[in-house]
Amino acid sequence: EAIVNKGYLFILTTAFLFGTMETALKFFGSLFHPIQITVLRFFIGGFMLLPLARAALKTHGAVLTKKDYLFFAKAGFIGVFVSMIFYQLAVVYGKADVSGVLFSCNPIFVAVWAHFLLHETIDRYVISSLVLSAVGILSIVNPFHFRGTYLSVILIMLAAVTFGLYSVMGRPACQRLGGVTVTSYSFIFGAAELLVLVLLGRTAPIGHLLTSAGLSVFADVPLLETLTPSHLPALCYIAFAVTGAGYASYFMAIELTNPLTASLAFFIKPILATFFAAMFLGETVMPNMLVGVGLILIGSLTNLYPKLKAK
Repeated sequence: EAIVNKGYLFILTTAFLFGTMETALKFFGSLFHPIQITVLRFFIGGFMLLPLARAALKTHGAVLTKKDYLFFAKAGFIGVFVSMIFYQLAVVYGKADVSGVLFSCNPIFVAVWAHFLLHETIDRYVISSLVLSAVGILSIVNPFHFRGTYLSVILIMLAAVTFGLYSVMGRPACQRLGGVTVTSYSFIFGAAELLVLVLLGRTAPIGHLLTSAGLSVFADVPLLETLTPSHLPALCYIAFAVTGAGYASYFMAIELTNPLTASLAFFIKPILATFFAAMFLGETVMPNMLVGVGLILIGSLTNLYPKLKAK
């Protein structure tokens, strides 16, 4: 019982840290270039998880092969290079609460990707959850009186879709190597791939090419040279707490309970994301936002219901 209670403590810690993510990125956004903070937080987070990853490999009796490293490179490209760039830009261009809630519906896309890649059945619960979540998204976006930017909504939905793909493509590897191993190494590889693009974008020819293609956000990206002691508290919170400790806490919750119970953190996150955005960023919580949050939560729980019932 004490172990289970400890597991719930890790679930609440995960929900709190992940719930502050969008608000922290928006609040400290003026201190960092969006690509710069993405590179730094996933490098730091990935290396923070490395001791847990090595312990997980011993537990699973697994040894990493060349094929595994190639997989980490592919997963890192989808999960960090693609998904987290969409995510970071969505937070920059839009409202933190909208980004936090919409990204929380990524488990729905996991179900869709699992159908196509792992041939899992899309049953009536999945269909119901998709419909409820879609109505919830429409309620939040509120096309007739939308107060944010459509670009940010498109970006966060692309982030959720691609993160769903990252989650599904990593599932077989997670079973063999442990979830924390896949997360740690894919974060490091994804950050390294993004670093390559950043370094190329700092050269005159590539930087000019990116700018002329309308991708100036990838040109002349600073790395460490713009950081001062005043940046450290923000960097420590975003990289060490939200990314590193957040994911470490999530995997500890899985270890002490089970993946299904640990996923409760993602149902608490949208409520906290909305609360923190209102408290620290002064973002107004409109009635349509509350309705949307409720519908997405109900949709997610509907998807979870048959698994809970089976237990």
